[in-house]
Amino acid sequence: MPDSMDEPDVTDRAYADALDDSDSLRDFRRQFLPFPGPDADELIYLDGNSLGRPTVGALDAISDLVAREWAAGVGSWGEPSRSGRPPWIELPAVVGDLIGEQLLGAAAGQVLVCDSTTINLYKLAAAALDARPDRRTIVTEAGNFPTDRYVLEGLASARGLQLQYVDVDPLAGCSASDLDLGSDTALVCLSHVDYRSSAISDVAGITSAAHNAGALVLWDLCHSVGSVPITLDDDGVDLAVGCTYKYLDGGPGSPAFLYVRRELQATLRQPIWGWFGQRDQFAMGPAYDPTPTIDRFATGTPNIVGLTSVESGVTLLAAAGVNALRAKGIALTSYLIQLCDAWLVPLGFELASPRNARVRGSHVSLRHPAAYQLCRALIDDHVVPDYREPDLIRCGLSALTTSFADVHEAMRRLRELTTSGRYRVFAPQRSRVT
Repeated sequence: MPDSMDEPDVTDRAYADALDDSDSLRDFRRQFLPFPGPDADELIYLDGNSLGRPTVGALDAISDLVAREWAAGVGSWGEPSRSGRPPWIELPAVVGDLIGEQLLGAAAGQVLVCDSTTINLYKLAAAALDARPDRRTIVTEAGNFPTDRYVLEGLASARGLQLQYVDVDPLAGCSASDLDLGSDTALVCLSHVDYRSSAISDVAGITSAAHNAGALVLWDLCHSVGSVPITLDDDGVDLAVGCTYKYLDGGPGSPAFLYVRRELQATLRQPIWGWFGQRDQFAMGPAYDPTPTIDRFATGTPNIVGLTSVESGVTLLAAAGVNALRAKGIALTSYLIQLCDAWLVPLGFELASPRNARVRGSHVSLRHPAAYQLCRALIDDHVVPDYREPDLIRCGLSALTTSFADVHEAMRRLRELTTSGRYRVFAPQRSRVT
């Protein structure tokens, strides 16, 4: 309830409706495909930070790709389409430039869409370590996303290096003061936005500190790209990777991207020597001679269907504008936190994301002892969040597809499930054998 008659009641559905009425991005929802099935009108999707929604543009572009370009045969690899789309072989760089210039603060020629996040992380981390052969330490966060930790652990094991884990306050994000960098540090590898708490790390400060120590920096942008402003060039970032199936709405398994600062491209050599990174690719030469450009970080044949879908998603985000996306993300997450305070904290919930919007991404995590059961009950009640062990309900709020009414109704259903105890019909998650 409001503290006075002059303050609006955030728990009133009319408050959410008023926010939607004034939302400058509300019409973008029409650019996404509707949910299928008889319960489509009841479904609330709060998992856009795991898998974004399909765009109308992607369906149209992929249909055209199949019916016109693919149907026309192999010539589409080297020739522009009748609709003016670039040859397929150019798409990794063309879509990379679109992502870089619109969402990453990166000038053209520094971003390539290819492979998966894990493979790209391996390629860039290995290249960075090769560039610092006399240094023996890799620095990362103890709570970093698993694939990042596993890749770094594998590289450290194979090369006899030390992997230094840093403990970071999950509600504060990582800053330069959390790191112990020295003359032996070869590589610092961190996530821009924490995948659990949504805390934002200090990219500029950490990058500067790493450079002062003579180390290279590799950033994972998976949970920030498309939702939080990123300024790679201005921050002096060396290397970065990210996925396209979350906020970029590229679809399941859509190809990831990598960023390599222009000044490093000709000197770093990634470990997977594929023919798409070769200087004269179709000469089919006897030895590997990589191109000096961003293309040297390519490997094999690009995923043309995936690239087409990514291009459609990023084009929508670019039309909205990254600053508007950020403003809507802050508004959505702040509203969810207000409802959590009013409705859920009295029921035993705890906010597991930063309250300060300046250091919070576009998802909010709620902690509860029965989080797994509540997640299963929410899904059964047509609300789709996701669960993160051991006790987090994670709500991903996509600026183009999530409404304030969605947030209100989802939190209302969560409150009702908790107070009624209906979630108890779902078995607690069984402990894994260790």
